[in-house]
Amino acid sequence: MGSNEELPEGTLQNILEQDSLKWIFVGGKGGVGKTTCSSILSILLARVRPSVLIISTDPAHNLSDAFQQKFTKTPSLVNGFSNLYAMEVDPNVEHDESGGSDITDGFVSELANSIPGIDEAMSFAEMLKLVQTMDYSCIVFDTAPTGHTLRLLQFPSTLEKGLAKIMSLKSRFGGLLGQMTRLFGLGDEFGEDAILGKLEGMKEVIQQVNQQFKDPDLTTFVCVCIPEFLSLYETERLVQELTKFEIDTHNIIINQVIFDEEVIQSKLLKARMRMQQKYLDQFYMLYDDFNITKLPLLPQEVCGVEALKAFSHNFVTPYKSSITRGTIEELELRVSALNEQLKDAEPELERLRKGKQKIDEAI
Repeated sequence: MGSNEELPEGTLQNILEQDSLKWIFVGGKGGVGKTTCSSILSILLARVRPSVLIISTDPAHNLSDAFQQKFTKTPSLVNGFSNLYAMEVDPNVEHDESGGSDITDGFVSELANSIPGIDEAMSFAEMLKLVQTMDYSCIVFDTAPTGHTLRLLQFPSTLEKGLAKIMSLKSRFGGLLGQMTRLFGLGDEFGEDAILGKLEGMKEVIQQVNQQFKDPDLTTFVCVCIPEFLSLYETERLVQELTKFEIDTHNIIINQVIFDEEVIQSKLLKARMRMQQKYLDQFYMLYDDFNITKLPLLPQEVCGVEALKAFSHNFVTPYKSSITRGTIEELELRVSALNEQLKDAEPELERLRKGKQKIDEAI
């Protein structure tokens, strides 16, 4: 494949048309434009769904910057919308605020934290439990860079295994726990039934979420990347891990693609386009069964609701270069551009010559 025009074009229209989707994850390497893509995807979904929530799980939150509106750990209505909400949470620090007994919560937390990786997973579970009580038809996750995201997607399985391990202690230490609570006069709130009931309730939520995450009708993952080697490598790693977790992924967004639109190309631009084309070819070869959406590199940032809306059409309509090389129109444009450059350069050259003449005369 030698040029972008020869490559099959894809869009994200398939996500908008899949009404059954409940969870949509958007992720990839750092700095590839995940937040912009997830924000635009949520705007498009808000046009076809009753209610949409976008959640940033990246500790370095950029969602507020993308929409130019401050968000917190509780859902807020995005300015200019009646059915799009946003929230920023950090799974590392979110804890249960459900109002249970401090003693019971503390014991459950200490018990759970003895299992590696389960502290973050329980925080994530509490966030999911909160989200599930809200009536959103679709939830978009703007995730952290790849490594953090893969850990996040492991949380349901980690929790399920961890809680099963805790529950297995019931048969071994359940009677002893009951005797200790009676001995110290702690009452029913710290009793065996209260603790195990809380764990059972959490386990049910996690099992349900785990099943939903592995259901392609309910969950999908959109990979975002740029046409460079490290990003290609990260995307391949991400796709392999998602397959291992049994999480559906069939959409890739290739962001910051340089399209052939400059009438007069510089050597640097030509070199960058050749480099990008090499990796674009590899993406299409590796992921021939994926929907691949190419987004153009812009001279400015995409910030604010209006800018996000203006750029959103590139997600549902393949971007086309405004120039076709080798045509009469293209050659006419090139000649016109060169004439304009010459017209601008001649007065400048004359000014410099006069300045040099004055200096020579003064000497």
